[in-house]
Amino acid sequence: MPELPELEIVREVLQRRVVGATIDAAQIIPPGGAIVVRDLTNEGFARLLTHARVNAITRRGKFLIFGFDSLYLAINPKLTGRLQLCAPTEKRMPKTHVIFSLSSGDELRYVDQKRMGQLYLTRDLARVPDFSALGPEPFAISREDFIARLRAYRGEIKGILTRGEFIAGIGNAYADEILWHARLHPYRKRTQLNAEEMDRLYVAMQSTLRDAIDQVRVEMGEQIHLKPREFLAVHMKSGEPCPRCGTAISLVGANQRITNFCRHCQPGGLIRGM
Repeated sequence: MPELPELEIVREVLQRRVVGATIDAAQIIPPGGAIVVRDLTNEGFARLLTHARVNAITRRGKFLIFGFDSLYLAINPKLTGRLQLCAPTEKRMPKTHVIFSLSSGDELRYVDQKRMGQLYLTRDLARVPDFSALGPEPFAISREDFIARLRAYRGEIKGILTRGEFIAGIGNAYADEILWHARLHPYRKRTQLNAEEMDRLYVAMQSTLRDAIDQVRVEMGEQIHLKPREFLAVHMKSGEPCPRCGTAISLVGANQRITNFCRHCQPGGLIRGM
């Protein structure tokens, strides 16, 4: 799932190359296009977007928001959704569901292997599911407010980090990375964390995400359909040595989600796994 670091770089590229362009044509490719496109205006997805000028592109949590005159396109890529910006002559990737032909000469394509993401066309972002409930952005919250919000939760700390209503933009992968940097076991209960550990979590969130943005910017470049994550310390590194202590990285599968962590660096749980 694309998370804050990847989506922030996608936004940067699109801001530079797409803002100011006009959509000459919007093509929904069946059958997948009919599944991922959600026209909340009921006025015609392709009709409204054809000849619309892209005025702004922003990110909110795991949404990318395209702003037009009195109209928004909110893209939530979810598990496997990707955007591809390329020449019209470039071969289509499998599972390409929507194509926007731009006045710049490029095509912006939405690709989604599992067709789980959504493209919402709306005049009111409050109508987009889950959008209004998003919590603050990680870089827009103070240490004091972060800890105050955290105290309202009682569950496992990884699950809290990935809840969009708590903090926006963090998913499975970067929750693993943040917790590794904070030296906190992912299945520790929030109520077990002391003040110093909660403070450490805030610092780790800030530094992990900022460092990842810098790394993704270099590795992704203009190829916004890529998801560079080889540089991650623990996520999807099961059995590999921990970069800090050399202990084999553990894997636990729970709630249809893979969690990776270092049992030595992140003590505090008796969870069975690899």
